[in-house]
Amino acid sequence: MVQASLYSAAEFGVFPAMVAGPQPRAGIALSIPNLITLGRILLVPVVVWAIASGEQYIWIAFVLFLAAGVSDAVDGYLAKRFQMTTILGAYLDPLADKTLIVSIYLTLGIKGLIPGWLVILVVSRDIMIVGAVMLSWLVGIPIKVKPLLVSKLNTVAQIVFACVVLGTVGFGYALPTLTWVLMGLVAALTLLSVAAYVAEWVRHINSSAAKP
Repeated sequence: MVQASLYSAAEFGVFPAMVAGPQPRAGIALSIPNLITLGRILLVPVVVWAIASGEQYIWIAFVLFLAAGVSDAVDGYLAKRFQMTTILGAYLDPLADKTLIVSIYLTLGIKGLIPGWLVILVVSRDIMIVGAVMLSWLVGIPIKVKPLLVSKLNTVAQIVFACVVLGTVGFGYALPTLTWVLMGLVAALTLLSVAAYVAEWVRHINSSAAKP
C-alpha cells in the first residue's frame, strides 16, 4: 500500500493521507488519481461476480485483483509525484482498499474457499476499529489513530493471501503449505493489530479522562 495506514487522520478519523507529508488540497474535483481509485471501486462487483460464478471464472478475479493492486500503486505515485493529493482522494483510497479486501474475503468465505472464522476475524477487525473511532467522536474525545507497522503488515498479508487463494484456485495449482502459512500469518497479524489499536484507544480515553 502506498498510503501510510488505512486508519489514521490529522485530527481524527480513519484516512491516511491526512497524517503526514503534503497536505491534501481542498475540494472534491476528480483528479486522475481519484478517477483511478474510483475505477478500483467499480472493479469490486466484477471481482465478486467472478468468484461467485465458479472456479472457471476465478482466474478473472485474480487478474482483476492484481490490476487493482497496480492501480493502487499508480494513483498513489501520481498523487504524490505531481502534487495531486486531495481530501476526496484521502477518503476514496482507503475506502477502495477496504471495500475490495472485505468483499473478496466475504465472497471467498461464502464459496467455502477460505475458513469462515478467518472472514469473521478480518471483517470484525475493521468494524471494531471504525466503531471505536466513532464512539470516541460521540463521547467528545476524538482520537488520532496513528499509523502502526502491524497494520501495514496486516494489510500486505491479507492481500498476498487473497492473491494466493485466487491464483491457486483459478489456475489449478495446489500450494497447501504456503496457503496455511499465509492464513496463520493473516490471523496473527489481525489479532495483533486489533490489540494494538485497542490498547491505543484505551490509553487515549484514560489520558483524556484524567485531564482537568
